[in-house]
Amino acid sequence: MRKIAPYIAVILAMLIWAGSGIAVQHSLSYVRPFTLIVIRFTIAIVLMLCVGVVVNSIQKSTVSSQRSELSLQLITWKDMPLFLLAGVMQPVLYFIFETFCYRSLSSPTIAEALLSTAPLIAPWLALLILHERVTRNNIVGILISSVGMFMLVLLGSQNFELGNPIGIPLAFMAVCSAVIYTIVLKKIPERYSPLSIIFYEQVISLFFFYPLWGIVEGKACLTEGLLLSPLAMETVYSIGYLAVFSSIVAFVLFCYTVRRIGVTEANAFNNARPIFTALIMLVFFGEQLPLGKWIGIALIVIGLFVCQKQEKPRIKQ
Repeated sequence: MRKIAPYIAVILAMLIWAGSGIAVQHSLSYVRPFTLIVIRFTIAIVLMLCVGVVVNSIQKSTVSSQRSELSLQLITWKDMPLFLLAGVMQPVLYFIFETFCYRSLSSPTIAEALLSTAPLIAPWLALLILHERVTRNNIVGILISSVGMFMLVLLGSQNFELGNPIGIPLAFMAVCSAVIYTIVLKKIPERYSPLSIIFYEQVISLFFFYPLWGIVEGKACLTEGLLLSPLAMETVYSIGYLAVFSSIVAFVLFCYTVRRIGVTEANAFNNARPIFTALIMLVFFGEQLPLGKWIGIALIVIGLFVCQKQEKPRIKQ
C-alpha cells in the first residue's frame, strides 16, 4: 500500500485541480480576482491551523512518537528561506504569471496547452538542481503523454488567434515557477509534515497577496462593496471547494507525492489534468468528446505508465 499511496495521492490532487478551473470561472462572475485569492487562502489557513492544533493535541494525549502528515510544526530560522521561496514560487508568482498569460493570449486553449508543459521542463530542472536521475522511460513517457495532452487540449478548438505574444514567455515563467516550487518541496527537510509546509507557504503568500489586493482592488471593494453582487449558494460552494479542496487537500496530497517519488515523476501527472477536466465536462455538462480527444486521453495514460516504469538494471557480462 505504501508503494501505491503516492500515486493515489497525486491522481486525487490532479482530479481536484481539474475541477478548480470550473470553480474559479464561476466564482469570478461574482468576486474580483484578487479578492477571490485572499478569501480562499485566508479560509484555507484558518482551517489548516484548526486541523493542526487538533492533531497536535491528539498526538500529545496519546504520547505518539510517530509524526502525523497532518501535524503542525514550528519552522526553524535555518529552514525559513526554503519556505519563503516555496510561498513566492507558488502560489504568488505562478498565480500572477498565469493570470496575465490568460489575459495576453486571445485563445484560452493555447494558454492551457502552454501552462500544461511542466512535465517537459521538470526533468531537466530536477537533474540540474537536485541531480535527480532522469531515465529513458521518464523521457519517452513524458513525450508520449505530452503529445496526448496537446491532442486533448487543441483538437476541435476553433480559436487559434495568438493575441499578445508576451503571453508565451509569461506561460513559460508560470511553468518554471511551478516546477521550481516542486523542487523546493523536495529540498525541505523530511521532519516537516505536508500540512506544515502548505500552511506556512500560504501564510507567506498572503503577505504578498494582501498588498496586491489593496493596490488593485482595495479601493473598489471599499466603495462598491467587497463582492460584486450577493452570493448564490452555488458560488459559496465554489469558493468553499477552492479553499478546502484546491488550496488544502490537493496541495497536501501533491506535496506528499513529490517527497515520496520525486519531481520528475510527480510532475508527469500534470498531463492528466486535461483528462479529468474533459471527463468532468462530459459527465456534468454533457460536452461530447470527439475520437481525437479519446486518442489523446489514451496516449496520456500510456505515457504515464511508461514514465513510472522502473528500468531493469543491466547485467554485466
